[in-house]
Amino acid sequence: MMEEVSEKITRLDFKVGIIGLGYVGLPLAREFLKAGFDVLGFDIDPEKVKKINRGVNYLYHMDGNFIKKFVDRGKLEATYNFSRLKEVDGIVICVPTPLGKHYEPDLTYVLNTSETIASNLREGHVVILESTTYPGTTEEEVLPILESSGLKVGKDFCLGYSPEREDPGNPRFTTSKIPKVVSGVTKTCLEVIDRLYSKVVIKTVPVSTPRVAEATKLLENIYRAVNIALVNELKVVFEKMGIDIWEVIEAAKTKPFGYHPFYPGPGLGGHCIPIDPFYLTWKAKEYSVHTKFIELSGETNEKMPDYVVERISIALNSRKKAIRGSRILIIGMAYKPDVGDLRESPSLRIFQRLTDLGAEVEYYDPYIPEVTEGRKYSLWKKSVELTPEVVSQFDLVAIITNHSSIDYSMIYRHSRLIVDTRNVYRIKQLQKGKIWKA
Repeated sequence: MMEEVSEKITRLDFKVGIIGLGYVGLPLAREFLKAGFDVLGFDIDPEKVKKINRGVNYLYHMDGNFIKKFVDRGKLEATYNFSRLKEVDGIVICVPTPLGKHYEPDLTYVLNTSETIASNLREGHVVILESTTYPGTTEEEVLPILESSGLKVGKDFCLGYSPEREDPGNPRFTTSKIPKVVSGVTKTCLEVIDRLYSKVVIKTVPVSTPRVAEATKLLENIYRAVNIALVNELKVVFEKMGIDIWEVIEAAKTKPFGYHPFYPGPGLGGHCIPIDPFYLTWKAKEYSVHTKFIELSGETNEKMPDYVVERISIALNSRKKAIRGSRILIIGMAYKPDVGDLRESPSLRIFQRLTDLGAEVEYYDPYIPEVTEGRKYSLWKKSVELTPEVVSQFDLVAIITNHSSIDYSMIYRHSRLIVDTRNVYRIKQLQKGKIWKA
């Protein structure tokens, strides 16, 4: 059976089903389509399904024409009818893995999706989990659900884990240009999954077990979280000493060995770095291990939005103003430049905190025209226009997300006061009490 599956992959006679058409699933669909596979996308959001079937792209950082091109060719379709899973040969799971109220893993989407797959599982199916999770999820959680169908892994169907490595908005490293870690529950599963991904990415990196692949993803993001926490802490320390952390980093990165630059900011955002480390801290408790280093890094990064608010308060005080009653304009609500992704964005917490303290807060973001109800915040705001007249009306402008399309020189000319969390204004001569770093 699995030899036939491998041959179908080689011939590109293998239909790929992708569950979850967001920042991971849709770019992955594009690469399978470019490689010559047919793709059937699944999502519980009927608006996403309708847009794809109309050829509309809803991810700003991606090529806007690719969806229409493949829909018109009959190569791409989307649906919210999950009984159609029987039509596809491969099933890739790209659903969210958020945290619960007490920072415990919430596998609701993964488990519900697995149950749906199990009820539609057939011989020859290849199932791959890409959602970030703790080591053991694929074999301890997903596998028993799939085998409840009566089919056996490695004989009747394949199962493996391949962590997503998306970096939305990064033109240098699109999905196909990033090496892909792959794993399988059995040797046969690994061979089949490796063959499939070899068709769409520059290089595959096979590992011995799904647990290794799951741990790899966590290591990648914990590495970033810890190092960002370090420079965020140093930012606060150096500010007290009158030292510019950005100048220190620029000098340090001239060392050609033993150092890699990380940059401070207003806090962590996105679905990976603020969340993934806590998946490991939770799982580690099962082995009576307390991950102090990871948890301390998380605490440090979580404090950064409050530090930004403190710096805003100090900047306003320098002009004999309080936060209460001040008009503040936030530049950038997305969690990173040049994407329209609000998930875990520190801008949300900064906005809410300033509002709670009595400020009149507005925002501008070219990628996010409106902010509505989210997982933690319900702001219900629309982006203002960014014009000299609008900027001049605010007591302070806070640069939180440094989108490349924004005219920062215009903001400088027409603003009264600026708090810069991204080192947009690098020239010291510009500051003179008008620009405050945070």
